[in-house]
Amino acid sequence: QVQLVESGGGLVQAGGSLRLSCAASRNIFSFNFMGWYRQAPGKQRELVARITSGGSTFYADSVKGRFTISRDNAKTTVYLQMNSLKPEDTAVYFCNIVPPRNNYWGQGTQVTVSS
Repeated sequence: QVQLVESGGGLVQAGGSLRLSCAASRNIFSFNFMGWYRQAPGKQRELVARITSGGSTFYADSVKGRFTISRDNAKTTVYLQMNSLKPEDTAVYFCNIVPPRNNYWGQGTQVTVSS
């Protein structure tokens, strides 16, 4: 069983930045892909960024050029640096492997971007 704990969310004005962290209870880098997902009110959860065990990254078009996913092997932590935030980035952000496992979802961290 893996526990994933997200943190770093908050309220920020449009154009601002936040850095999210995802701490894993054990070494999760045996999984090929780790990802950040988000779920906005009334919408389905979507994958916004993914990083492989080799460090290759993928971004959804909506965040490309603004978000950066990274990982710290020693701390078993995955990060999401979010810059130039927009009101449409408002959502609860989660981390999980890709594709996700239902029993790995954590509480998420709320990101609210005001206009």
